Amino acid sequence: MGNKKTLVIGASTNPDRYSNMAIRALRNHQHDVIALAKRTGEVAGVPIQTEFPVNELIDTVTLYVGPQHQTEYYRQVIDIQPERVIFNPGTENFDFAEMLELKGIETIEGCTLVMLSTGQY
Repeated sequence: MGNKKTLVIGASTNPDRYSNMAIRALRNHQHDVIALAKRTGEVAGVPIQTEFPVNELIDTVTLYVGPQHQTEYYRQVIDIQPERVIFNPGTENFDFAEMLELKGIETIEGCTLVMLSTGQY
């Protein structure tokens, strides 16, 4: 499958949070990770940044923020033109998914952790 550079939106330093587990699992599967959140920190050697990445070729965006907090990322995610956006449980957003699909970006309602563990990532 190869390395799929992944942007994790809603990263957390709390090891009990799914975004934290996803970052660790992505790194264990040899994927490059960019972590984005409102607060800085580090997970599995990946620094959490507070500024949206620019000039990065990102294959996958995986969301760990609810729909009410996604609107600030709409334009930025569309502008980086990832191959796909994963809406993890609790982040489903029909309006955002429709915008992405109209721009030719695949949307998946699924769980990054499950996809990694079953080889579907």
